[in-house]
Amino acid sequence: MKCPLCGLEFEESEGLAACKSCPVSRTCGLVKCPNCGYEVPGDPQVVKLIKKWRKNKNET
Repeated sequence: MKCPLCGLEFEESEGLAACKSCPVSRTCGLVKCPNCGYEVPGDPQVVKLIKKWRKNKNET
C-alpha cells in the first residue's frame, strides 16, 4: 500500500498492526499508515487476489 498523505509504501499487515489499539479495528476497513497515522481504506479482497496472482505470474 502507499499512503496518499506521506507517500510511504508499506504492507497492509504493517498498517493493521498500527490499528491494534483501536476498539473498532476489526470492523472499520481502514488501514493506518505506520509513519504518519493517516487512515486509508484497505484493498478489497478481489484486488488482493489480483495482486497475488500478478505477483505469482511475474515470479515464473
